[in-house]
Amino acid sequence: MEKKTLLHTIEWIIALAVCAYLVWRIATYDDYDSLLAALRNMSWPHYLALALCVILMPLNMTIEAWRWRTLMANGEGTNGRMSWREAHRQVYYSKMAGLITPWRLGEYPARALLQGEWKQTLSMGAVGSATMTAAIVLAGIIALAFSPSVLTYLGGSYLYALLAVVLVLCLLFGLMPKMLRRWVVVNNDLLIRSTAQSLVRLGCWCVQLALVLYALGAITNYQFAITNLPVYYLLVTITPNVPIAEVGVRGAWAIVVFGTMNAALAGVLLWVINTLLPCLIWPFLRKFPK
Repeated sequence: MEKKTLLHTIEWIIALAVCAYLVWRIATYDDYDSLLAALRNMSWPHYLALALCVILMPLNMTIEAWRWRTLMANGEGTNGRMSWREAHRQVYYSKMAGLITPWRLGEYPARALLQGEWKQTLSMGAVGSATMTAAIVLAGIIALAFSPSVLTYLGGSYLYALLAVVLVLCLLFGLMPKMLRRWVVVNNDLLIRSTAQSLVRLGCWCVQLALVLYALGAITNYQFAITNLPVYYLLVTITPNVPIAEVGVRGAWAIVVFGTMNAALAGVLLWVINTLLPCLIWPFLRKFPK
């Protein structure tokens, strides 16, 4: 009972810390005038697009639960051992822990806290992070080839940094099966499946971003915007940031990639939908049976 009480105490400490962070974030946001002006200029098709983006948030989280369930089934050696409810409970809870830790480092330890299997969970968390990053980098590099204006803006130094990330990912993919074999089974089939699932999740993010950009009138050239959706996620992923500054980073890159001030608001609004809303939903999921 003591261990169970300690775990519940840690859960609620994290939840309360997230609530305090959200209150602070809302109180200190300094561009409500622009956001309200953009919302006032929206017509019913724009509101419909925004509503559809919100509706897609649970789908986004379900895809992540799918990825996590695949990884943990392989790690535990029993296909489908983790239930869908437990997978959802863990990914929603990890959103909160990631929000209040530097570089979202708390996400997988939070899942391990609920799972109770630290070595397996953290090992598969490393695999999940690597495959998600690989999917974003792969799609972003392909899209970047069709975005000469963004390439010119970035310059050679950023491209060198991108090349370094690619080399690190290749090294990780080569070493992970041996590094983690004491705790989990990692093979090429798992890496390919997890990367493919990550590409599906990235596709969901891109659809959501396109809907928010349209809703806020931030798209002037539809073909250009669609091409640059993966580029935006590439830049947000590669740019070092901490949660407290993440809104600013996303907004700044949205302006660079899409070329309008309303694009910055779109980046902020999508962050609210995909990061803050799951944090608010978790208290309703915490009592889900495994």
